[in-house]
Amino acid sequence: MSEVKSFPLIGDKIPDLTVQTTHGVKNLINDYKGKWLVLFSHPADFTPVCTTEFVAFAKRYEQFKALNAELLGLSIDQIFSHIKWDEWIEEKLHVQIPFPIIADSTGNVAMAMGMIHPGKASDTVRAVFMIDPNSVIRIILFYPQEIGRNMDEILRALKALQTADANKVAIPAGWPNNELIGDRVIIPPAKDVETAKKRLKEYECYDWWFCHKSL
Repeated sequence: MSEVKSFPLIGDKIPDLTVQTTHGVKNLINDYKGKWLVLFSHPADFTPVCTTEFVAFAKRYEQFKALNAELLGLSIDQIFSHIKWDEWIEEKLHVQIPFPIIADSTGNVAMAMGMIHPGKASDTVRAVFMIDPNSVIRIILFYPQEIGRNMDEILRALKALQTADANKVAIPAGWPNNELIGDRVIIPPAKDVETAKKRLKEYECYDWWFCHKSL
């Protein structure tokens, strides 16, 4: 039988890995404990789509920092390639990359995180793992190599997740610009008959199972 490959899922703890980055050696758990971590992979340095993504992440770096989040890139390129690409982006595009990039030249991290997909040789796909301050994976996004990511959506998802955690609510589609309830949030469904009856009096509702409120 062929070996079954597995990788972390939502709700799992991130693997306790020590990695070489452009900002020195980092441990994925110890060095980011107490912060949100946005770990993302890109197929390769010195490629057009990846360059546009890194510029987009860099331009939003302070917004991620304001959410107590750190960015951490990854590809299977070697460290000298990352450093030279950083320099090229700053020299040619006048954008400084302020976050570290993992040099996963052995592919160990990419394999452990499921960042290498069938048919893509040894290049990593465009994966995003949002990891909470307790080192638990909360969101996983995968994009093919051909499609660049939307960093505003990644920021939105992070804000939504933090809002849901802080207020014990659910977040509607497109929040904070939902077509039905705007920037309001959804009350978790009632779990008993008595609570269901109270809901219509306590909140604005379409029905007892779809109630919402402002924060």
